[in-house]
Amino acid sequence: MTIRTLILGATASLLAFAAHAETITIATVNNGDMIRMQKLTDDFTQKNPDIQLNWVTLEENVLRERVTTDIATKGGQYDVMTIGTYEVPIWAKQNWLLPLENLGADYDADDIIPAIRNGLSADGKLYAAPFYGESSFVMYRKDLMEKAGLQMPDAPTWDFIRQAADKMTDRAAGVNGVCLRGKAGWGENMAFLTAMSNSFGARWFDEEWKPQFDQPEWKNTLQFYVDLMKADGPDGASSNGFNENLALFQQGKCGMWIDATVAASFVTGADSTVADKVGFALAPDTGLGKRGNWLWAWSLAIPAGTQKAAAAEKFVSWATSKDYLKLVADKEGWANVPPGTRTSLYENPEYQKAAPFAKMTLDSINAADPTHPTVKPVPYTGVQFVAIPEFQGLGTTVGQLFSAALAGQMSVDEALKQAQDAATATMQEGGYIQ
Repeated sequence: MTIRTLILGATASLLAFAAHAETITIATVNNGDMIRMQKLTDDFTQKNPDIQLNWVTLEENVLRERVTTDIATKGGQYDVMTIGTYEVPIWAKQNWLLPLENLGADYDADDIIPAIRNGLSADGKLYAAPFYGESSFVMYRKDLMEKAGLQMPDAPTWDFIRQAADKMTDRAAGVNGVCLRGKAGWGENMAFLTAMSNSFGARWFDEEWKPQFDQPEWKNTLQFYVDLMKADGPDGASSNGFNENLALFQQGKCGMWIDATVAASFVTGADSTVADKVGFALAPDTGLGKRGNWLWAWSLAIPAGTQKAAAAEKFVSWATSKDYLKLVADKEGWANVPPGTRTSLYENPEYQKAAPFAKMTLDSINAADPTHPTVKPVPYTGVQFVAIPEFQGLGTTVGQLFSAALAGQMSVDEALKQAQDAATATMQEGGYIQ
């Protein structure tokens, strides 16, 4: 047999193998941890040569819209979806997701942090595996805080944040005292503002599902936020979401940034011009017993309509396993491992040493209580969202109103009035109230 014959035979075998390989389509969000995962997937395809990966990477609001439309209409475009703590229990009850029951003998689902695991389960079954978990906290410039003559408490108040922002703002130097989300979306500005409102004593609905935007607690929340951002926030803040504020902070243009704990490795990483100057503190409060921190997990789930469930579950297992965390650590360092999912990570001395934000992250996750998210009683679960199907549309509508108030296109009072009207109409249509 000639070498040419051998090569032709091997090529034919490879082509035949490729023809039989399954391609799974994965819809995901365009943030740093997910981009990193895509770069590391050679590890998966080498271990699973019969599975090929097709990525659809989208901005956060667009991702939510596309996957919701696809799963609700049984479109079947995706075999793996990146979804969050809000969608999982609701979609599981609609039978839109497959339970994850074959993640492998060494997967160790019991190692998943209880608060995160509970949020991704329904009727005792896991319906999504967390890629990373998060709460929110304060990231701040230690050098600017010192220059302002202040010391950040481990557990600051909103009044302290306002005082510090005023002193840190230096327009001539291009430094904004504080950067906060302003981009409209139920998971963008409303994630921040709902968590913030909890600490001001506000709530979306009372025990009878009556909307509460006409109450003083919401007025206090939104007025404080708009005034703070106008005085000490960046220009064009109503267009800024997580990624935009991350870039501003990394460039040294924010004194403080209150946002997802997952950002910690990025503000202290190689792309940050202020990496060695960053401190961390718990999300602020007003002394009422609740802090303005949320609970979330970007997770991988398998839609019930997929024809490739076994291949999809192999990928989900790989991407959310202990071995994946070690892979990232080996390639990128322990500080860059996706946080907030596994108890064993926070018990790992190498991670504790590499990640100065580890304890504050875990404390923030454990402090968030989805079953008692607010100061006053509520009929819903969810810290920065309300776990009802109607919230996705309503939250985005309210987010657009509050973003417009931040942009100066309407007053705080008008934004709250329209939010109350929209929420009332939604709850009447859904049969929650008469």
